[in-house]
Amino acid sequence: MPRFDWPFPGKHIMTREIAWVLLFTVLPISELRVGIPLGILEYGLDRLFVFLLAITANALMFFPIFFGLRLFYSNILCRIPGFDRYLDSLRRRGKPKVDRYGFWGLLFFVGIPLPVTGVYTATALAWLLEMDWRRAFPPIAVGVVIAGTIVLLGTLGIVEVFAIFLRG
Repeated sequence: MPRFDWPFPGKHIMTREIAWVLLFTVLPISELRVGIPLGILEYGLDRLFVFLLAITANALMFFPIFFGLRLFYSNILCRIPGFDRYLDSLRRRGKPKVDRYGFWGLLFFVGIPLPVTGVYTATALAWLLEMDWRRAFPPIAVGVVIAGTIVLLGTLGIVEVFAIFLRG
């Protein structure tokens, strides 16, 4: 099993374990809710490394989802009779909520680490409601950091988190 030194002195990281953490972090439903505990509890990887890896990978999933939906719609979905009318109806009903809650709505939606409240659903919602990606990505990314922090706290316990920062 290949190992290499990482910027954390004395820590060896196994590439296979990192790949599993990344895989579970980018899968729908599991996302970082599984990736963080897997990396820390199962594989014993550095806590800070796993946290940063998981929130980065999870937040960056926004781009392939958002632009993939745009591409899928323009090449396939738009050809389905009546689909445009259906989307317009959903957008008309959702627009007042986006106008009212916008940034904070997406942030809290993603920040609560429950199944189907992650990056995949929030990004699909942002695309569906025709939000500009520049407006949609920041609250989703901040929500990922909040969700990742909650999962990290749940994984380690509050006392362990303080120990991480005290050790440096």
